[in-house]
Amino acid sequence: MIESIKILSGTAHRDFAEQIAKHLNVVIGKCDCTKFSNGETSVIIAESIRSKDVYIVQPTCSPNVNDNIMELLVLIDAVKRASANQVTAVIPYYGYGKQNKKERSREPITGKLIANMLETAGVNRVISMDLEASQIQGFFNIPVDNLYAEPLIVKYIEKHIKGERVVISPAVDGVKRAKLVADKLNCDLAILDRQTKDESVDDMLLVGDVTDKIAVIIGSVADTCDTLALAAKVLKRRGASKVYALVSHGELSGNAIETLNASELEELVITNSIPTMSKLEQSPKIKVINVAPMFAEAIRRIVHGESVTAHSSKFVIL
Repeated sequence: MIESIKILSGTAHRDFAEQIAKHLNVVIGKCDCTKFSNGETSVIIAESIRSKDVYIVQPTCSPNVNDNIMELLVLIDAVKRASANQVTAVIPYYGYGKQNKKERSREPITGKLIANMLETAGVNRVISMDLEASQIQGFFNIPVDNLYAEPLIVKYIEKHIKGERVVISPAVDGVKRAKLVADKLNCDLAILDRQTKDESVDDMLLVGDVTDKIAVIIGSVADTCDTLALAAKVLKRRGASKVYALVSHGELSGNAIETLNASELEELVITNSIPTMSKLEQSPKIKVINVAPMFAEAIRRIVHGESVTAHSSKFVIL
């Protein structure tokens, strides 16, 4: 049945798509994604995909978030018009995921808008990982498989971070994610929270004891790294012996690399849901967990009608 599928990739993260195809033992499909001179997106599918189940791999990440989203939409439309059977958008990182609710008057819910656009384009299913909020799945009227990096993160900690550990949530709204990891590691949980939105205030409230322990920060996205750097500074000041951070997605935008290199973090561990090669060359503190095999296994299970739940625990961190 695997022979009936076709893996296509946009330009956002072709290496990730190639890894998925390799694990499924299929050849990645031929498609050309370019831009016209006026900036419009051009997509040509260079082989027959009639009656195939097509999986389009495209994280909607920086530095060209809007271009990546538009390219994904055009790819979906091209595939539908080429008589594909089913179209699945494989979105390792779901852009605009932070904009998932209204916190002020006259504010958009852009995460919902992206879901509407994908459905209008004709997608039949979405596979993503560690969505910023669980309600994003409810933005869609089609199946959404939200994979979790947490089992792989736990395995990484067990193998590479030895000693008495305490898991840290860098914000109150991340406590649930951090507690899952703390429970798996059978260690204490502590919470950090910034008491003011004024980023010039160089302090955070710590609930819990980190004295002489290895602090392991668990988060969802590392963007500017300002919060992670401040958290590491506060934790060291409160007695932590070492501070590590493990997050699902490494956006690392703006001056993130400089902030990370100057911080008191020992390591920042991210997944390869977003292209990272250029960032790795700029900071020895960045380590990467490969989640492509997890996505490949999810696709295989969908093709064979098997459960996708919790399959990521089978993969070994090297």
